[in-house]
Amino acid sequence: MPSKRIEILKNILLDLHHGSSPESVQERFNQHFSGVSALEISMMEHELMSSDTGITFEDIMSLCNVHANLFKGAVADVAVADVDQEGHPVYVFKQENLALRSALLRVRRILSNLSDPENMTIWDQLVKGLRHQTKLLAQFDQHYTRKEELFFPIMERYGHDAPPKVMWGVDDDIRDLFYVFQTKLDTLANKADLLSVTTAFETFANEFEEMIFKEESILLMILLETFTQDDWLAIADKSDQYGYAIIKPTQRWQPERQSFVEADAPTSMIDKEQSGQDESGQITTLETENGTFTISFAPKKNKEVGDRHTPQAFGNGYLSVEQANLILNHLPMEITFVNKDDVFQYYNDYVPTEEMIFKRNPSQIGRHVELCHPPRVLEKVKKVLTLLKTGKKDKVTMWFKSDKRDLFVHITYAAVRNAAGEFEGVLEYVQEIQDFRAIDTDFNRDV
Repeated sequence: MPSKRIEILKNILLDLHHGSSPESVQERFNQHFSGVSALEISMMEHELMSSDTGITFEDIMSLCNVHANLFKGAVADVAVADVDQEGHPVYVFKQENLALRSALLRVRRILSNLSDPENMTIWDQLVKGLRHQTKLLAQFDQHYTRKEELFFPIMERYGHDAPPKVMWGVDDDIRDLFYVFQTKLDTLANKADLLSVTTAFETFANEFEEMIFKEESILLMILLETFTQDDWLAIADKSDQYGYAIIKPTQRWQPERQSFVEADAPTSMIDKEQSGQDESGQITTLETENGTFTISFAPKKNKEVGDRHTPQAFGNGYLSVEQANLILNHLPMEITFVNKDDVFQYYNDYVPTEEMIFKRNPSQIGRHVELCHPPRVLEKVKKVLTLLKTGKKDKVTMWFKSDKRDLFVHITYAAVRNAAGEFEGVLEYVQEIQDFRAIDTDFNRDV
């Protein structure tokens, strides 16, 4: 894409950030752009956040809706095969948005009916219906979480790091707005409480509907221009772990894929006997219609896999790699290791992903730890890492009560240091301790 377009787009956004009216900015935008690629928007946001313009992530997040309005009707569509097929992640994502939008409209309609004096005789039934629709609407959190945990890591690998960071921050703001609405709804007792409930809902709904536009007109366009079919297959394969909002895929998406290698074809395009390939795999001579050519070819050897089953010296005894892996997976806690370069390197499989307190998936491996957390907790994460790296603390502990799953969770962040005392990384272990807190005897006589 021409860098000139990126520069013009960036300057327009800079003027907006520095106080120009949305109307004047829109006029300039329309002069230069009859259509804009979602990739250009991603590049522009990256330029703004990484240059010396003084524009911060928080600035972009605060004007996110203004940005989105600027691009409405101008973002170019991307045509990609398969996305309208049942089960494709894009198809599922859009169907969820349709279902969520429908739930949003039903909540709005019920709130309107509650305000009608003629409906006072059916107040209880309407409130019951309102709570049911709100419960359905609350499933948007699974939609957002799947987006954040499966879409964003792949985007970052392709260099699109600004949009995920901004969108995750807005997602969390929307979650907060929904919590305010839900809290007010829980205390709805009579018509006097209705105004505050309706106001809280409309504040949430406005931001929620804006996010649907951003997802479908900007985010998905970036993904469709960037992701490969293998990326979408990986997302489809892991989506069940995070759940869906209101709807579920009724069938698995399986694209038609053409194999270009016949089952009985030789491993090389050139048969060994014809090519003069020796035992080392090097081709020395090749007879063709145009003469004889000497070719030097050293095939890349597969990386050898170590023996996973032979015990070897391991701490104060002997373990095989396989045994060590099994032990880590049987420890009654979720373990995560972030190395000294702040890269997420390992997590164990104590329980299936859908049962994890903090859900992990293989796509997170290799990501910078800051990208694995919502923007709202980044400062806490950085503070913990600094305390452990500098040696001010060897451990940092915290705990919380999860009312949603009736769990009491204890978390420990421990500095990992080698024999010389050098920092090698951070070990996080997460335990559900509700059962421990319930213990009231010294000995389990059933054992």
